[in-house]
Amino acid sequence: MTQAMPQAAVPEIDQRAVEALLWTALPHAKGHRLVLVHGRYREGAPGEFTTRLVKDATSEGEVEQYRVHVSHQSSVLGIVDAWQNHLAQHPGGSSDVLVVTTDAPDTRPMPLDLRGEAIGRSLLAVDRVEIVKQRFGAVDVDARIRRQPWLADALLAAEPPGGWLPVGSVLTLDAAMRALVHARIGLGDGVSTDAVPLDAEALLTWSRTPGGPSRFAELQPEERAGLTVWLESVVGDVAPLLLALVQEGRGDDAMALGVVAAALTGPKATAEAALAVGALFGSGPFRPDVLRHYTRAVEGVLARWITQATAGGPRSMEARTRVLEVLEQADRLADRAGLREALADSGFLPSGFRARLRALAATLTPRSDQKTVKAAEAALHQVNSHRLANLLFPEQVQLAEMAVRLQRWLTTPQAHLPSGSGAVNAAVQAQLGDWGWADRALNRLWAGDGAMDPHVNEAYRVIHEAARARRDHLDRQFATALATWTQHATTSQSEGALLVEDVLRQIAAPLAAQRPPLILLLDGMSSAVAAQLGEELGAPRWMEAAPEAGRRSAAVAAIPSITTVSRATLLTGHLATGGQNIEKDGFAAFWRKRRHEAMLFHKADLPGPAGHRLAPEIVTAIAGDGIVGVVLNTIDDALDHGQESSKGDWTVGSIRYLSELLDAARGQGRPVVLVADHGHVLDRTTEGPLSAQGVESARWRIGSPQEQPGEDEVLLTGPRVLEGGGSITALWREDQRYTPRKAGYHGGASLAEMTVPVLVLLPSAEILPSGWSLLSPEAVTPTWWHHDANRAGTPTQPQPATSRPATRKKTEPTRPNDAATTPTLGTQVVDTGVYAAQKQFVRKGPEKKAVAAVIDALVAADGTLSLAAISAAAASSGGRAPRNAEFFVAALQRLLNVEGYPVLGLIDAGARVKLDITLLKDQFGVKA
Repeated sequence: MTQAMPQAAVPEIDQRAVEALLWTALPHAKGHRLVLVHGRYREGAPGEFTTRLVKDATSEGEVEQYRVHVSHQSSVLGIVDAWQNHLAQHPGGSSDVLVVTTDAPDTRPMPLDLRGEAIGRSLLAVDRVEIVKQRFGAVDVDARIRRQPWLADALLAAEPPGGWLPVGSVLTLDAAMRALVHARIGLGDGVSTDAVPLDAEALLTWSRTPGGPSRFAELQPEERAGLTVWLESVVGDVAPLLLALVQEGRGDDAMALGVVAAALTGPKATAEAALAVGALFGSGPFRPDVLRHYTRAVEGVLARWITQATAGGPRSMEARTRVLEVLEQADRLADRAGLREALADSGFLPSGFRARLRALAATLTPRSDQKTVKAAEAALHQVNSHRLANLLFPEQVQLAEMAVRLQRWLTTPQAHLPSGSGAVNAAVQAQLGDWGWADRALNRLWAGDGAMDPHVNEAYRVIHEAARARRDHLDRQFATALATWTQHATTSQSEGALLVEDVLRQIAAPLAAQRPPLILLLDGMSSAVAAQLGEELGAPRWMEAAPEAGRRSAAVAAIPSITTVSRATLLTGHLATGGQNIEKDGFAAFWRKRRHEAMLFHKADLPGPAGHRLAPEIVTAIAGDGIVGVVLNTIDDALDHGQESSKGDWTVGSIRYLSELLDAARGQGRPVVLVADHGHVLDRTTEGPLSAQGVESARWRIGSPQEQPGEDEVLLTGPRVLEGGGSITALWREDQRYTPRKAGYHGGASLAEMTVPVLVLLPSAEILPSGWSLLSPEAVTPTWWHHDANRAGTPTQPQPATSRPATRKKTEPTRPNDAATTPTLGTQVVDTGVYAAQKQFVRKGPEKKAVAAVIDALVAADGTLSLAAISAAAASSGGRAPRNAEFFVAALQRLLNVEGYPVLGLIDAGARVKLDITLLKDQFGVKA
């Protein structure tokens, strides 16, 4: 850098170049303070400045502050004059340095004494690459940097105020470029690191930053071209196309254009669509293959942003905003170019989602058969697979799922209640186990979506009306059976039905023999609400159980199905009417007869002091040894005050105090009985109230045996009718009422009102009463609710899991030709040497027969079961149900996952177990 400079092009020099020259020259100056440089000092650059440089070559890095004076001269005489003036102004000033830049064509006449004063005794040349190397703190430089003259100039011009970050001993082209693109256009972080990759996502994200694209467009052509070439080598084909758009001032549209370019590859791609896409992109050299690659890159970035947006966390809203901005732009561009039809199948555009919903709507029909169901399921899969389904349209997806579920339900055989004895019991069991799930879908579908396509809403309406007509038919049958049954129904003559007054005796008392339960009465909980809560309260936190294998318990409400009648009856254990005092005294008396202390808490008893969600009294009671009952009025109050969600959704979190009470019970190892006093119907009326005499409530009135009930009414008379002198008239149709409109109603004779769901939740299978069964989600969910065979599979009914080993009966010897002589897959696995070797590493592992039973149950269910079903299968082998299903599955994994191969694993956030049956056979060498 300090060699003599012959006649050459005159470079422009700025303060940084001068400082770099001095940094190299001064350590060898030996007292000289004149620097002659071939070049032209940039106009406007400071004529004086202070800098800190190494003192001299012998100072071992000691730094000294210098005052630098710069003067530009175009002749030898001018140079001499500048030096003389400097000496006059700064006599003996060793810290004042004069730098003279000159563009004089011939400096040979320069006096020898002046040359002797100059550092290096000659005119110094400016080597910009050397300057750049020094500015990065390097001792060597990549040769490729020298082959790109524009790069050194750009690096010198772009150096940030604090200087470049040191890069090590060698300044590589990659390091220089990363630093430059960050400083020039704000791309990347300026550091070569794997932690912040410079890739297609970074480049596409940059294209939407304020100012970044415009800074690129303002660069000189040679620098733009050089950056483009390098970015293409790092990022790929995305770079030149995107930067060409940026150069045209279309950086903000770059990602949206990538989405629209999918019209080139979609199933509806046409030559016309290709021309329209080309017109959108403009005159650049955008070949179809490059556009397709660009589209894939844009879609990949959008997919990652959508994942971030749906995952939650501090950056989810930012990602959501970016996605929406890009896709709304893309929809506008598609409209402008007439590409809406070509992009109807887009998995990213909001318009593509709406098109998929319309396609689904076209498959829905009230005359349902397996062919139409398959078409609807395929269309629903397309809706669910749209990239925006969960991000922007979760409610629309849920509506679509409910519509298809009802479509499936309509393909099931039309139910008919048995005539005579047992009809009421069959009806309430079917309501809780099947028809209530249809109510859940109907409640959600009724609301629709105001922003939805009217064609879609019309299709939903048709399905809703068809399913509602079937439900009305069932309610009519039930009302007829109920009128006959009510005339004589008592505890001793219930025709197999569980009565609401017997819930404590038949459900809660057996639990109390194991561990005092917490009885949570959710006033007004219908079968539809119970189905939703039961889904949420499943494994791994709770196990569900019931006295009967394979089904939940359902009771029949007292009549009329109102709070003052049915709630008092449930809590006292006998037919009764009254308010809270009657309930509290009766609850305590019921349990006192069974030698248990008991306390009942109502709404006013629950709030705790500041800093406490629950009152200390209820926390203490749950921690004690007595029976605890709590009445939660959230559902009933919401119906009465018009606060019920139009969707009819109730979650654990939306029912006040429910989550806290469940946590408290689990913490104390208590079982929980989740029970209603009656159900409810939502307001679905389209006309005003019915005009009638003797109206006492929205859904019932005082009647008499001599009165003929209306078409939508039923006369109920008998010992279970506790109002109206033992005779009332009740509405059985859900869309009728006697009083002004509210959010929902109860007191009528519909299945939704008269069925009392009973859900039993256990924190551990160890407190399962003798003769009871654990219930898996598969057992209590109708097969039509889920399409996925693995989810909807109906494994064999679990046998009652007893709390102690059952006594085995002697059986006849098995004949050689019996099928039982062929061992099951589970039995074969646990009898192998491989299994025996695995068992050596699992201390206190499960018994072989339990492992075999679980394997066989998984095989029967196509390889997938819930944790509760796994526990039930293990218990069906004759032993106790696993105390902790998660620990049990962990032990199974250690036994079956030979050499770490994933034979058995958890899916759905740990709620279900998946067995790879093929891999199991391979690992254990069995063939069954």
